[in-house]
Amino acid sequence: MELDFDALAQRHRRELQLHCYRMLGSLEESEDAVQETFLRAWRRRETYQGRSTVRAWLYRIATNACLDALARRPRKPQGGEVAWLQPYPDELLEGIAEAGAEPDAAVVEKETIELAFMVAIQHLPPKPRAALILRDVLGWSAKETAALLETSVAAVNSALQRARAGLKEHLPERRVDWSADATAAERRLVERYVEANDRGDAHALVALMREDATFSMPPEPGVYVGREAIVRCWIDGGLGTEEFGDIRSLVTFANRQPAVACYARKPGEDRHRAFALDVLRIEDGAITDITTFDGHIVPAFGLPPEF
Repeated sequence: MELDFDALAQRHRRELQLHCYRMLGSLEESEDAVQETFLRAWRRRETYQGRSTVRAWLYRIATNACLDALARRPRKPQGGEVAWLQPYPDELLEGIAEAGAEPDAAVVEKETIELAFMVAIQHLPPKPRAALILRDVLGWSAKETAALLETSVAAVNSALQRARAGLKEHLPERRVDWSADATAAERRLVERYVEANDRGDAHALVALMREDATFSMPPEPGVYVGREAIVRCWIDGGLGTEEFGDIRSLVTFANRQPAVACYARKPGEDRHRAFALDVLRIEDGAITDITTFDGHIVPAFGLPPEF
């Protein structure tokens, strides 16, 4: 069977990249993995015999590419922290449900892409992680999953059971309460966060957070707990001072959560430059978690590195 690789890349790239992102937890590594997937597929194109769908064949290659990458760079979260975690632009999630013509085409639900889920599955060993993603996220059967992982149905079921237990252990009790169809109150909360951030208004920022809110900055170690401790950390870092610069923020979306790209114009400079991307978790009308990533990731969200 002759395969049109340009058509394959166009049709399946986004859902395969999302699969690799779930496996690896890194946007940049998922881009590399999907490139490796298509390279391997091209080299092995003569081996495709049509016994499975092209999509299933590509998922097998992508999963193995990810497992190989994880074997080359074994790593474990330290406590609840995933140092290699990166955010995933919502723009890359658009159209994935339509990308596959097969009945089991991937559907992107917010609970399977939010940062809390991504952190939790990174605690799982690679093969149980793959089994959980294939079975519970993509909806593959145990037989299909066993064939892809080249193991038995019994082994898949055992791995899935372990993975589900591990996932439950590491997921927060409360889940993300945000979507693109968020309420007007939630959208206003993000607007108020932007306004307070741009003013460097510590008191206003405190008021927007739940008392036990958390803050982290992968890959930096440490998690700040409590809204007062979070804002104190920001003040110690220069928030609101002339030296920190004039702040401007732009709203975007990452992992089906609201995100705020932060730019600073230092004294003597004529442009605002991206220095951070804050991904927010909102529950019951308050910000409950802020995960801040380095500003180099901002262009991946279709935003300028400076303006």
